[in-house]
Amino acid sequence: MTDAQWRHIALTTDIVCWATFLTVWVCGALYNARRSPAVRKRGQPLQRWSVAAGIAVAVTVNTLLPHGTWDPLTVHVQWLRAIGAVVLIAATAFAIWARIRLGRMWTSTPVAKQGHQLRTDGPYAIVRHPIYTGILGMFIGTALLMLLGGWVVAVLLAVVLAQWKISVEEKLMAEAFPGAYEDYRRRVPRLVPRVWRRGDAGGR
Repeated sequence: MTDAQWRHIALTTDIVCWATFLTVWVCGALYNARRSPAVRKRGQPLQRWSVAAGIAVAVTVNTLLPHGTWDPLTVHVQWLRAIGAVVLIAATAFAIWARIRLGRMWTSTPVAKQGHQLRTDGPYAIVRHPIYTGILGMFIGTALLMLLGGWVVAVLLAVVLAQWKISVEEKLMAEAFPGAYEDYRRRVPRLVPRVWRRGDAGGR
């Protein structure tokens, strides 16, 4: 297979996965806007501009800087794209599974809603924040598909933003579910599954 064919497959896979992910998120957000329960407790406000700034930085480091800027971080090994495709597809499926399982309890900002239940099954039995695990996996998959380069910076940025938002959400969950969330946090890892042993049920 030629380099051009590899690039075409990589770009197609990337577009399909991210488009599917965004479609599910937009449809879910529109559905929740009409049918989601009322908010009973809000977490620390998140500055939306910081998320937008993060996205802008990710775009800049990969598209607007001079050609060749990220050559030292680029790995010219085409089979890396195959690994990236597997990671991206699996991560996309995992993120969507977690989003669907969360249902009407999902929000873009940390809140506890009326009738909010602590999710302790499905993907939430594997990690406490499966949506973030999936999204970070998607960034890693994309980085591998694009042979790393500036995407290394984008992945690191995504990790920092995810950890920041998770810290806010975990504080809110501990207040909304005193005792239960602490027990859950002890049993289930935050983002990376424990592959060496069978975990207990847990969730967000």
